[in-house]
Amino acid sequence: MNPEERVVVFTRDDCHLCVEALEVVARVCDDLGEAWRTADVDASDELRARYGDHVPVVEVDGVQQAFWRVDEARLRRSLTA
Repeated sequence: MNPEERVVVFTRDDCHLCVEALEVVARVCDDLGEAWRTADVDASDELRARYGDHVPVVEVDGVQQAFWRVDEARLRRSLTA
């Protein structure tokens, strides 16, 4: 992970909750000037085993903040604490 990318969103294709999570993460990170990236859980056996059907998962600084639904206020607090 690039040290500037504090937020990672673990997703998979054809996931409507992932689309919703990406919208929230993009909005919050853009507002706060934070770098972020996605990781496809189906691109790795390790990630698929780790996250299974619990996508999307959002991590901030390597700590899981959310899965399935992203709470915008909580994400903002995590990034500004």
